[in-house]
Amino acid sequence: MGFEKLRNAVRGRVLVTGDADFERASQPWNVAITQRVACVVEAVDAEDVAAVVRFARDAGRPVVTQPTGHTPSLDIETAILLRTGRLNGVEIDAQARLARVGAGVQWGQVQTAAAEHGLTGLAGGNPVVGVTGYTLGGGLGWFARKHGWASEAVRAFEIVDADGRAVRVTADSDADLFWALCGGGGDFGVVTALEFELFPAEGLYGGRVMWPGVRQAEVWEAFKELTAAAPDELSVWFERFQFPEAPEMVAIDIAYLGDPGEGEQLVSVLDRIGGAISDTRAAMSVADLGAITAEPTNPSPSISSAELLADLDDDTVKVLLGESVAPLINIQVRHLGGALARTSPEAGARGPVTAPYVVYLLGLGLPQLRNAVAAKQSAMADALGAHIVPGKPYTFLAPGEQAAAAFDAATIVRLREIKQARDPHGVLRANFPVQA
Repeated sequence: MGFEKLRNAVRGRVLVTGDADFERASQPWNVAITQRVACVVEAVDAEDVAAVVRFARDAGRPVVTQPTGHTPSLDIETAILLRTGRLNGVEIDAQARLARVGAGVQWGQVQTAAAEHGLTGLAGGNPVVGVTGYTLGGGLGWFARKHGWASEAVRAFEIVDADGRAVRVTADSDADLFWALCGGGGDFGVVTALEFELFPAEGLYGGRVMWPGVRQAEVWEAFKELTAAAPDELSVWFERFQFPEAPEMVAIDIAYLGDPGEGEQLVSVLDRIGGAISDTRAAMSVADLGAITAEPTNPSPSISSAELLADLDDDTVKVLLGESVAPLINIQVRHLGGALARTSPEAGARGPVTAPYVVYLLGLGLPQLRNAVAAKQSAMADALGAHIVPGKPYTFLAPGEQAAAAFDAATIVRLREIKQARDPHGVLRANFPVQA
């Protein structure tokens, strides 16, 4: 089946091979990866989304949905890539502490709007990451230790199901589907909007302190001291950096959701380490969360991997600190715990994570570096061995990994049963499908 019928069924653009903007529209945010698809549709509203799903069902093609393209897909040559970035409305009900956002909204938009009312969403570190994909995968952000996964804050999803019907899904209206959408990925419906809880943000203290790599041992000891006694309001990340043509550097990133003076006192151990290259710690607005790590907000080439860690014993430390960062550019260790470990399994497919740390390994996805970066990541994972805990965050999965790596056995079985019941013909395809 050709795509002329689809062009007549939607108001948004329909692009196929040979069209001027097709390559740009099919490219994910990570430019190290090429997505090959049959067609790209840029939906303008929920009616367009429903029309695309109905067309795909009749044509026997899968639909892959990406608002921003931060998570790419593989093996989707026959698929319709549905872009929902134009569904970008943001509504804040400050009195009820709720946000309703379109599928294409990015976290920076939410944080800016919420901050005006002294509120915050459970955002990640990069303001251009889409709310929808992040939340469908659980959503691990700066305030997760205090308030849990972003998916736990959701009160309703507005979706188009595999039959092309618009449905509002809540825990009361459809408990199984709501559970699957809360952290199980995008296999169960195309989200057109979602409604979620906002939280008080009367103050925030955050920033990064950076030192030369020779201070690594001192910084690591400070990281361990901070995380051993951190209240749930405090999140601390340890970072090793090796930027091209620059010496190694080491850093601590912090975010304290509360009185800035209290936050400053809590992390005062960092002031004992001399020789800081930079220190951006300050009272700040939740609208400026992205400034803590200052991650790229323009498309870039990268290769990443992540693992949950059971502990930071001597063997683990040797792997994380014992060799140079290169050919990676970043070795990051995030402190977890808090509300993340207390999540009820029935709150959503994401469920609790009991591992106290997650390590994230990032390298440039340039052609001349790809093999070396992948080999380094693989070697580090092998060396960490028995210290790795199953069930890594869904949003930390890398291309080529399976959704099962993010869930325990019982959860993946339940997700597959729900998928089979709601989409037996596989019309909808997540970036990491739950089916094997």
